[in-house]
Amino acid sequence: MAKKRVDAVVSTDDPVLVANFGAIANRAAKLRLPSIGLPEFAEAGGLMAYGVNRLDSFRRAAYVVDRILKGAKPADLPVEQPTKFELVVNMKTAKALGIKIPNSILVRADRVIE
Repeated sequence: MAKKRVDAVVSTDDPVLVANFGAIANRAAKLRLPSIGLPEFAEAGGLMAYGVNRLDSFRRAAYVVDRILKGAKPADLPVEQPTKFELVVNMKTAKALGIKIPNSILVRADRVIE
């Protein structure tokens, strides 16, 4: 990150990145870079997160599996897209970076990590 002189960090849901959210968030903070990713990324120390509520997605997947196990044909089940998204703000990281998060963002946040 330092060599490429990036302005910010975006961490996606790639399994390698997910497994290293803590290290990525720590490195971004050390370099004083704002960062965004999935809700778990903000929990690991990233500045903000906006993404699918993965717990809800897993529950929906379990529902579909249950329907199939009870005899439904997979081809007959509708394709579902996520409907619940989550905005998370990590105020501890914001303060460490000297970033003021606007109130308009904070009031819309599903969670604010102090």
